[in-house]
Amino acid sequence: MPPVERAAQVPRKLASSGGRVLALPIVNTPERFPLRLIGAPPFDRREDGRLISRIATLFPAARTLVTTPGVHATQRVAFADQLNAERAAAGQPPLTPEETQSYWAESVDLLVDENLILIRPSPDEMDLAFAADEILQECFSKRQIRFLNVDHEGVRQAIKARGECWRIAPLPRTPAEMATMIREAISAIALEPIYYHSRFSGSRFLTLEQFLRLEKLPDAKLAAQLTEIREYSARRNRWRNPEIAFFLTADRFGASQFQNMDFLSMSSAALRESYAKLKQAFREAVPPDLWRDDLENTDWRNRMFAALMGRADETIVPELLWGLSPEFFMQIEWLPGGRIEDGELLFDPVFEEADRRPDDTELRTLCDEKAKGFIFNFIREFGDIEYVNIGRVIGSLSRREPSQGRRDVYLAEIKQAGTPQPHVRILRMQKWGIREHLEEGKDLLQAIMEAEDYTDYILDRRMGCRQLGMNLPRRVVTRKLSERYFGSRREYEGQRLWSTYFEREYIPGMATDKLPRARFRSRDYALRFAALLGQAAAPNLIVGRLNLQQHTLFDDGDEVLLEDAAGLPAEIVVSDHTGTFMEYQRPLELLAPDYAEPINKRLAHVDAPVEMAETYLEAFRRRFEHIQADYRKRRRAFDTLFKHRRRDPAGSFAYRWEKVLERLDASDAGRLAEVIRRNLVLPA
Repeated sequence: MPPVERAAQVPRKLASSGGRVLALPIVNTPERFPLRLIGAPPFDRREDGRLISRIATLFPAARTLVTTPGVHATQRVAFADQLNAERAAAGQPPLTPEETQSYWAESVDLLVDENLILIRPSPDEMDLAFAADEILQECFSKRQIRFLNVDHEGVRQAIKARGECWRIAPLPRTPAEMATMIREAISAIALEPIYYHSRFSGSRFLTLEQFLRLEKLPDAKLAAQLTEIREYSARRNRWRNPEIAFFLTADRFGASQFQNMDFLSMSSAALRESYAKLKQAFREAVPPDLWRDDLENTDWRNRMFAALMGRADETIVPELLWGLSPEFFMQIEWLPGGRIEDGELLFDPVFEEADRRPDDTELRTLCDEKAKGFIFNFIREFGDIEYVNIGRVIGSLSRREPSQGRRDVYLAEIKQAGTPQPHVRILRMQKWGIREHLEEGKDLLQAIMEAEDYTDYILDRRMGCRQLGMNLPRRVVTRKLSERYFGSRREYEGQRLWSTYFEREYIPGMATDKLPRARFRSRDYALRFAALLGQAAAPNLIVGRLNLQQHTLFDDGDEVLLEDAAGLPAEIVVSDHTGTFMEYQRPLELLAPDYAEPINKRLAHVDAPVEMAETYLEAFRRRFEHIQADYRKRRRAFDTLFKHRRRDPAGSFAYRWEKVLERLDASDAGRLAEVIRRNLVLPA
């Protein structure tokens, strides 16, 4: 039997065997919903505010959406029943079993969230999922339609290849968001809303507390609810997961306890007795401290969250997609961009929606115009790009206090033709650009000149840091993009301004301040880490790295640890040189005490604290002496490096560089190490 044709081939029609095509008229459908609808429109609610149905099934070739309460299997049956009724009215025979199965195979499972429609695609039929997506966009804003199952490689790659990482259903980022997801998962099949529905596996989890609450139901409703549980706990969905699963019971309680029980024909006494036995068996299968549905109970919440995420174990690894360190992934908001088809760049049509709705601030925030600028620059640079995905870092990855100026950071994933893996790059907007100087009240020319001067200042600092031994990313590129000005200066409203940003490769490690404490239980790991951290501390102290509040910046999010194949510390790279050369006059002995803190905060978690501290101090001393010796050996090269720059005692970089070198030459590494040692809190 030939496969059913896709929606693109037979819009508003459904194909059947034998070459026949049956037109399906759209009847009783609101104008806002231009496709055939069986059931209530998505997002319609009951009187109590609950969604009428949290699931739906779309048949792309038939342009038919089924939203009747139940499970996806019953919705597929409802579609076939409706079609057979219409065939009968037209004097045609009912669908054959083969035809019915073919239609069902061409359906797409959907879930209806509070404000999202979630597509659960089959990895082997992504074209079917994308056909459903195109049809849904005729009825709903594209930002309301997202994809699930992205932990499957086939699904993930198909979405990434379209440049649509932003379409991936967002995962909770905080315990509060986890709790919200759990609360919103409560749903019904046809009767009481007693199940926690997993949008990923399709299973509905029945907890002990929800089962105990059935006792308050009158006999008729109790019998019907127990019958529903019996029927659906014995079934599996199209993903081979149980329609109803019993939460936290493992193999100690399940569908077998309900079989051979005809609840609807039981007397009241027999019904209550059977229910009492089921309650007891359910209770005995669940650990006592997890009997209640308690979102304040971290263990219960984490286990339910794991179940809803489709994980059999209790551990949720937040990094599912790109191999980013966990703290990085949890802070990324993927943005609309564009995809490349036959070498042509097609920007996401959601940008057009944003242009049509200028007052929609949420949509304008999502459609970040800088994403377009980044993509343009990548296309110009590479020329053979298959796809680009742009993400916005929505929170600082360091622990420092926010300061003035622009702090926008983005992440880009670029796949070139012929390369096995995509490139991942970090894009950081310049802190002080034309826009920021205009906000200070400066005229446009002055703002442009000062923004360019600041770019040179940033790059000069980077060169100085590298000259003094700081292990920075090997390559940083300065680029520009244009963006419209919307600020306090009305005379420049809507004007295009050039903005500078810095691009570097992503460093595939983890920030030192976010390393799990458990790793330091290994003596070898702790000592290797201490040596690397001591080596990194020396140039950090030399360049006077402080924030505006005069607090030392070190081991607070910018130092990234790379591990070797054995999982042991191999290298520390400083991802960003923010705050360097802030302090260039005070003696280093006054700054050195702060460098005891990176060891102090870890001493309680290591087996050999004294040895770790001494390793750190010795590595610091050796590295400091090496940098100092290098300067004394090549003094002229260092002293003249920035002679061509303006020297201003008020704080130009050339002047700061001069003072930092004088201070380096006058310092004693042994005394500095001793200052740090005196501030260590070692065990007695």
